[in-house]
Amino acid sequence: MSHFIAVIPARAASTRLPGKMLADIAGKPLVIHTAERARASEASRVIIATDDRQIENCARQHGFETLLTREDHPSGTDRLAEVASTLGFDDTQIIVNVQGDEPLIDPELINQTAHALAAHPDASIATCAYPISSSEQFFNPNVVKVVCDTQGSAIYFSRAPIPWARDAFNRDRSQLPASFSALHHIGMYAYRSFFLKQFPLLPQGMLETTEALEQLRALEHGHKIYVLQTRQAPLAGVDTPEDLERVRNFLENR
Repeated sequence: MSHFIAVIPARAASTRLPGKMLADIAGKPLVIHTAERARASEASRVIIATDDRQIENCARQHGFETLLTREDHPSGTDRLAEVASTLGFDDTQIIVNVQGDEPLIDPELINQTAHALAAHPDASIATCAYPISSSEQFFNPNVVKVVCDTQGSAIYFSRAPIPWARDAFNRDRSQLPASFSALHHIGMYAYRSFFLKQFPLLPQGMLETTEALEQLRALEHGHKIYVLQTRQAPLAGVDTPEDLERVRNFLENR
C-alpha cells in the first residue's frame, strides 16, 4: 500500500461559476464535499491549498488542514508545487491532486491513481483514462484524448480525435468503427514531489501552448506519465450553474 498525501487546489476565481468552491450543496460548501471524499480515501493527509481567506477559514472550520498559497499560479499543478516546497515534502513523496470542484469523486479512484504511480517508479506522474464509446465524444474538442505505448505510458494528449482510424473515418464518421480503441483522459493526477518542485521551472513548450494542456509540458521535457485505464467515466464535476444544480439534486436525494 503506497503512502500518499491528497492536496486539493481550490482557487477563488472561476470564469464560468464565480465563488463555486463555497457554493452550498446539501448544507456544506462544495470544496468540503470534495475534501470529505479525499478523506475517505487511503490518503495519510488531506490538505486544501487555496488563494482565498474565506476558503481557508471555511476549511479550518470544517476541520481540514489548509495552506494559503499565492494568487498568481497559472495552474493547479503550480499550486501543488508551492505546497510541496513550503511543507518540505521528501522528493519521493506521492501527492495526489484532487480538483476542488469534484464533490462526487470516488475515493477508490484516488487510491488507484496513487498506487499506479507507486507501482511505476520510472514515471513522474500517474493519471487516468477510460474508453470512449461514441463518435460525439471522440470528435468533441473539449474531450481530451490520450494515446499510450505498450507499457501504458502516455505518448500524447490532444483535444483532436486521436488515434485516427484513417480508412474507417474516410467512409463514415457518424460512428466509431468496430474494435476501435480511444481513451478519454480523466484529470486526476498523482505526482512525485521531486517533479512538482521542478514543474514551475520548466518552460512552456509549443505543444502545451498549442493544445492548452499543461500535462504536455511534462512530456515535452522527457517525464513519463503512466495512464491507469478504468472501465467507466467518473461522475462529472462542477463547472457551470447547471452542473451545480445537478450535483445538488444528486446529493440531496441520495
